[in-house]
Amino acid sequence: MSFGNFARKVRDPGLPLGRRVSALRSCVQLYRPIGFEATLSFLEAEAGPFNTDEDALLRALAVLEASRAAWNVEKQAYAADRRQAKRRGERRPRPGAPNPYVRKHWYGAQREAALHAVRFWHRQRLAALVAEDDRSSRELRECVELCLDAGGHLAPVQRRSLARCVDELTGRLRGGLWHDDRVEYVRVRDLLVVARHIEVATSPPFV
Repeated sequence: MSFGNFARKVRDPGLPLGRRVSALRSCVQLYRPIGFEATLSFLEAEAGPFNTDEDALLRALAVLEASRAAWNVEKQAYAADRRQAKRRGERRPRPGAPNPYVRKHWYGAQREAALHAVRFWHRQRLAALVAEDDRSSRELRECVELCLDAGGHLAPVQRRSLARCVDELTGRLRGGLWHDDRVEYVRVRDLLVVARHIEVATSPPFV
């Protein structure tokens, strides 16, 4: 079922509240810019206790739809730019060019949502991801704590530490880790997700 169909179920006052909440969760399955659980947590922070409050449920849907609409606008602009580039003979996107199909952030509240995601990971899962014999994971934990303490800011030396973590973790994922140790692959992948959230939370808004 499409996002729009689930959204209509969320708005349907003839359905029990539990089914409408379930429909919102299905919307989030289809559009979860900061991850499924973190997206639900951010919606609750923005809209209120949508599991038990109909007004909060409708507010949560509106917040999610606004972000998704902004994402769709970005995708359309990207597609138009790519068509023009191909006419100029540029068959591949330029390295580092923004790509809405790749970049994972909340459209419309990117820094706020990313900071919420960092806080969510710190509260729910980070401790299980950090290994004391893994320098990069320890450095990343420090970056998380500093980012949260400073409300979404990192000093230049901390940014360099974060960049080292991202490079090192990315290198591990590209090194055949999936075939050698899938449990470790998932751990490293999740650490990299946290690092990317920190990058967004501590950067100026994208243009």
